[in-house]
Amino acid sequence: MSFIAILSIFVLACFVGYFVVWSVTPALHTPLMAVTNAISSVIIVGALIAAAASGSASAKWLGLLGVVLASINIFGGFAVTQRMLAMYKKKERPAAAKH
Repeated sequence: MSFIAILSIFVLACFVGYFVVWSVTPALHTPLMAVTNAISSVIIVGALIAAAASGSASAKWLGLLGVVLASINIFGGFAVTQRMLAMYKKKERPAAAKH
């Protein structure tokens, strides 16, 4: 693929991602985070495949960088999702003191 084609796909993906995220209602942000974590795991698999198939050392280092950055994104996404889900839990009230 030419550079212009790849750049065009990237720009279109940015626009689609922007409009999808901003059109989601606040109640659906937690499932959206779960989906983005799944997408990041696909990126890790793709980076591993690309690094293994390449012959140059620079491509292998870029593949490693892709794996590291996607891993940070996944772990951070799970931490944020856990905090968002914790907001929906009912808080236990302390028992009233018996006299």
